[in-house]
Amino acid sequence: MTIESYRTIRENGQSEIDIKKSRFICFLKRITDEEDAKQFIQQIKKEHWRANHNCSAYVLGTHHEIQRSSDDGEPSGTAGVPILEVLKKNQLINVVAVVTRYFGGTKLGAGGLIRAYSSAVSAGLSEVGLVEGIYHQSLLLTIDYSLLGKLQNYLALQQMVINDIEYTDKITLTLMVPDSDKEHVEAALIDLLQGQVTMTHGAASYVERAISHSAADE
Repeated sequence: MTIESYRTIRENGQSEIDIKKSRFICFLKRITDEEDAKQFIQQIKKEHWRANHNCSAYVLGTHHEIQRSSDDGEPSGTAGVPILEVLKKNQLINVVAVVTRYFGGTKLGAGGLIRAYSSAVSAGLSEVGLVEGIYHQSLLLTIDYSLLGKLQNYLALQQMVINDIEYTDKITLTLMVPDSDKEHVEAALIDLLQGQVTMTHGAASYVERAISHSAADE
């Protein structure tokens, strides 16, 4: 089923924070299925086999249909669930997070661990960035040359991007329009060009744009 929009991480990456001499390294990756998530977790565990803990969580599906977490030896509920909660609070899908801890000698207590693992993931999300994918319909407009300037000015004012322009005996411009707005956009363009336009629909796809990271409770 096609959804109107989704949120996920902009790119795979990692970040590190230190809390009372313990190192918390957060690794984040976009995933497509559970096997992808499990392989990534095992990869981090293999690379950081000397670490005291490699705690993890992942979310899959447009409505978080699959949610998994692991404390990997930390007290129950102090690592995996806090990691998972940060992913969910940021409304992310199809992401796995692994937080590797190298113990620094000072115990943090249950509350301290929860805050530490949450902070590690929040810092990781700030580092890699977030995106929102919005379902767009490609709209092909065919017009006479005399209307190009007027149309370009309007599109610039509306901050609509022209993906492609083809010049033949007429001009065909390809726009990407949010699916939820396409009827309004089509009506506005017909009115602007006084009906002197031919419109056809092309392929639909998701267009991702950067969004600010809403930090979870730390």
